[in-house]
Amino acid sequence: MKGLIRRLLMIGGGIVVVVGLTFWVVTTRWLSDGAEPKADGSNEYALVLGAKVKKGSVPSKSLSYRLDAALQYAQQYPHVKLIVSGGQGPDEDATEGSVMQAYLVEHGLSPERIIIEGKATNTYENIVYSLKLLDADISALTIISSDYHLARAKMLANRLDLKVDVVTAKTPKIIEAKVRFRERFALVKSYILGR
Repeated sequence: MKGLIRRLLMIGGGIVVVVGLTFWVVTTRWLSDGAEPKADGSNEYALVLGAKVKKGSVPSKSLSYRLDAALQYAQQYPHVKLIVSGGQGPDEDATEGSVMQAYLVEHGLSPERIIIEGKATNTYENIVYSLKLLDADISALTIISSDYHLARAKMLANRLDLKVDVVTAKTPKIIEAKVRFRERFALVKSYILGR
């Protein structure tokens, strides 16, 4: 009986190791694939995904990095319009979209180049709600977000029949390990649920 229990524990442990390694390898591949294809200005619109807003309607470091990447891209491709997307969390003074617009205008971008989406509470809603603000025939979009976040954003956009290219914003070092670990589970959840 002890031999059987030991054998079952070894088999169970082996299964856990194989599943864990498979999970890690697959999600690592997904995360690295998120950074391609690089945006080249061919899409008319670029969607900037929201992130945490601090007290006083100040963009978090993550959001600032996304907005800086968006500014650089908008300066490089002056015909591109930016959609800034993000609602208001319970601990935020304003919508992420309005804070992002204010930041971009403060840093020299014309308000005419910015479309605000202020209701989304997650990545799927960022994309869906932003699309509702555009012409119905839009089939391609540039997505601007943190490097770890782009794989999931692309996956969700592809499920909505959008062709996407990306602009990668860096992730603050202080939160990098935590958000990359958490994003692996979010990727699997989005893959399974489609949201």
